[in-house]
Amino acid sequence: MSIDVIDEVPAQGGRPLEDGVGQAARSLPGMVYIPGGTFWMGSDHHYPEERPTHQVTVTDFWMDSQLVTNADFARFVEATGYVTVAERPLNPDDFPGANPALLVPGSLVFKKTLARVDLRDLTQWWFYTAGACWKHPEGAGSTWQGREQYPVVHVCFEDALAYANWAGKALPTEAEWEYAARGSLDRKVYVWGDEFAPGGKLMANTWQGEFPWQNLNTDGFEGTSPVGNFPPNAYGLFDMAGNVWEWTSDWYQERHEANGGKPCCIPVNPRGPATSDRSLDPCLPKVKIPRRVLKGGSHLCAPNYCLRYRPAARSPQAVDSGTSHIGFRCVVRP
Repeated sequence: MSIDVIDEVPAQGGRPLEDGVGQAARSLPGMVYIPGGTFWMGSDHHYPEERPTHQVTVTDFWMDSQLVTNADFARFVEATGYVTVAERPLNPDDFPGANPALLVPGSLVFKKTLARVDLRDLTQWWFYTAGACWKHPEGAGSTWQGREQYPVVHVCFEDALAYANWAGKALPTEAEWEYAARGSLDRKVYVWGDEFAPGGKLMANTWQGEFPWQNLNTDGFEGTSPVGNFPPNAYGLFDMAGNVWEWTSDWYQERHEANGGKPCCIPVNPRGPATSDRSLDPCLPKVKIPRRVLKGGSHLCAPNYCLRYRPAARSPQAVDSGTSHIGFRCVVRP
């Protein structure tokens, strides 16, 4: 089946779907039609949270061919006056015992370390930075200007959902995202196949070198990269591996639900746990902030720390927090 990709800006409010796959695809600017099907989701060969591999069926949908960019998000903000979570004042009642002087709007920004460090302590490379938000990716004094075609970052789940609603779209489920990322290459390690760099060619913006202190920049980027800079997958979707993590609509759970592998037992359009209770972090029982599933990995993923620029990879993220390496894209369902 041919894939239509139209590089136009999504219109506010979306558009009604039309009969016929070709016409429907043409009616959704900037999106790719993904024909439904059954695939093997997850991996039994990498991280525990990706297990067990199981079959899942998804029905047809459309997905943004590229990540939502700074320019896209700026149009949304201009049209609605929306203020992201990272820009809003903090309520001292939500942070008992904290110094009120430190409770200022901001977000987490990655900073490379100077030497090898204990990889169990992520506070050595993640820093809460006052003023950091989508408009100021590295904090006060930085700007998104000149990075219009870079993926928007420092967006929490609420921000991504607000944009999707404005655009007449939705955030993908974890199953939809993984199915689309695989591009019909079922049970392959990477979005493009089983070889990380086929023919020596780097296929995504990831970390080369030893994380978090040595970035060789073999791919040409120290941080995020403009959308569409690396080859698309077989469906015509860009940046489905690396660059920035992407929000999905599913609540996180520690492992996938298994099924019998029989046609009668294959779930159709699964959406993860029905409630947020199972998404809470068991290692932080006092923190009652639910978590959603992130997919795709980012430019900070490295073999020695986070080999997650793979379609099966998944990560939990608190819904109230964005960072300098989390973005999103949207879908439309018939």
